[in-house]
Amino acid sequence: MFARLTALVAVLAQVQCMQPAAPAPIPAQLRELPWGQLNILHTTDTHGWHAGHIQEDSFAADWGDYISFAHHLKRIADERGDDIILVDTGDRVEGNGLYDGSDPKGKYTFDIIKHQSIDIICSGNHELYKQSTSETELAKTVPAFKGNYLASNVDIFDPESGERRALARRYRKFETKNQRIRVTAFGFLYNFEGNANNTVVQPVQETIRESWFQDAIRDKETDLFVVAGHIPADSEEYQAIYRAIRGVQWDTPIQFMAGHTHIRDYKKYGKNAVALESGRYMETIGFASVSGLSTAKKDIPSAKAKVTFRRKYIDNNLYSLRHHSSTNETTFDTELGTNVTAQIARARKALHLDKTFGCAPHDYWVSRAEVTSDESLVKLLGERLLPDQLHGPKNNSKPKLVFTNTGALRFDVFKGPFTTDSTFLVSPFDSGFRYVKDVDYQKAQELLKILNNDAPILQDLGPTLDLSMLIPPEQLALRRGNRNKRGLFVDRSDQVVLHEDLPLTPGYTTIDDHGDDGDDTIHSAINFYDLPNAIQSKIDFPEKDQHIEKVDVVYNEFIEPYMILALRFLGLQYDKQDTASYQGSRSMTDMIADWVGKNWPCKD
Repeated sequence: MFARLTALVAVLAQVQCMQPAAPAPIPAQLRELPWGQLNILHTTDTHGWHAGHIQEDSFAADWGDYISFAHHLKRIADERGDDIILVDTGDRVEGNGLYDGSDPKGKYTFDIIKHQSIDIICSGNHELYKQSTSETELAKTVPAFKGNYLASNVDIFDPESGERRALARRYRKFETKNQRIRVTAFGFLYNFEGNANNTVVQPVQETIRESWFQDAIRDKETDLFVVAGHIPADSEEYQAIYRAIRGVQWDTPIQFMAGHTHIRDYKKYGKNAVALESGRYMETIGFASVSGLSTAKKDIPSAKAKVTFRRKYIDNNLYSLRHHSSTNETTFDTELGTNVTAQIARARKALHLDKTFGCAPHDYWVSRAEVTSDESLVKLLGERLLPDQLHGPKNNSKPKLVFTNTGALRFDVFKGPFTTDSTFLVSPFDSGFRYVKDVDYQKAQELLKILNNDAPILQDLGPTLDLSMLIPPEQLALRRGNRNKRGLFVDRSDQVVLHEDLPLTPGYTTIDDHGDDGDDTIHSAINFYDLPNAIQSKIDFPEKDQHIEKVDVVYNEFIEPYMILALRFLGLQYDKQDTASYQGSRSMTDMIADWVGKNWPCKD
């Protein structure tokens, strides 16, 4: 064990994988992976972060490293006589310069993702926001993964024929390599309503009544159902699927693979059924294991056999990956993994993602600081960035109330160089700003309260609007009082911890339905804070108190449906045709880059 630790510490001196600018991993206290009969590696909500985290040592491994990791774990599974499969549950796009910085978007990403051998893959909501994205998914990603791409409730209008068709096959059945475990797999998306009109997302509760699904869940030659989905682990959609399967197969094990809320979570669903959700942004590689399964070799397990489910959340860095794959800095790399790492580096260089606009004076946090703190990125946006970027010309400085949702901010800013890549990490969305002119000021002052404290009013007026879309996805867990309380300290339980003498670094300290030992790396705790749905900036208001009758209401284009409903609630009968573009097509990404260049100079 100590020899292995010595070898792994050498990572600090010699790093052959990851991206050139990424920090070396730091040795840490680790828990072992709970290997079982069938093992699953899980990614979700990667959002283009396939280069890993260039500024965070805990998550600095890239997609090429993940390919090498999976290769070694398959070797270990073969040596054990067990099986391992790979699952990805969507939102592979939007959120990183590697995807968003190219024209067309994803020019390099699709050719990077396809090199991983994924057994079950499905769509997230971000693959469907725009027609061009879903059509690229149909043309590139679906064929790249052949019959492994599943779309149980997502249809698309074929761009050539115009006919409505399934985005991919509805489900698949396969046998695992070594144990011959008979798996019936599905690939769902939550009841998403914000997709472009070239796609159709059928509600899960309707889909499970269809004959093909009812036939599939009645297949008695199924040893395990794997329900992959871009759906939270704790959700009405998965409850409905669980009830449907249990209605016809009362004890066949079910492994749900979850996504969408960007958290680490594990949910128990009655007898022999669990759900695993594996974080976001290539921070986490989920590991699930199931034992006690019947197989094609032996249809009925021993009377003593008990189905057991276990899980681990792996910090995506080379220290963890090398340890769990029983390799070191000289044996970890594979030819394919190294080639993909180099491919990512070439793409980043072609996109000029390391171009520096300025240097952040200190860290700014989306949800790791209260919104009143000077370390809050939300406060910086509302009090400095938007006022500087959206003020009117001196000869036309009409007072403005500017609104944006906090979900427009997707990641933190770290002290030091702020690059092209950073702009996309913080806010990857290319929508601009719009406005309604000459709104009664007394009523406009009520808009923020409606968007935040009185949000149910909007739900009543617009029942198809999903108010949770206004906030960063991980905020959903905090609002639900989710068991995943990352601000709590870890109880190390009775599981053996490796290298307990090493100091703790800040990171995930997950508590879920299975306990508090899910994280592979033991960290000190980080606090996370609630965010409002939206913030408001007052711009171009006179310095001296004076009577103001009319203001322009400016807002992030994404929240236009919510703004129109809020205005109507106030008795102001505005519609979309009453709005106009504000400052042309400038997106928040553009504004952030411009503001950083003017306000955060780099010191030599």
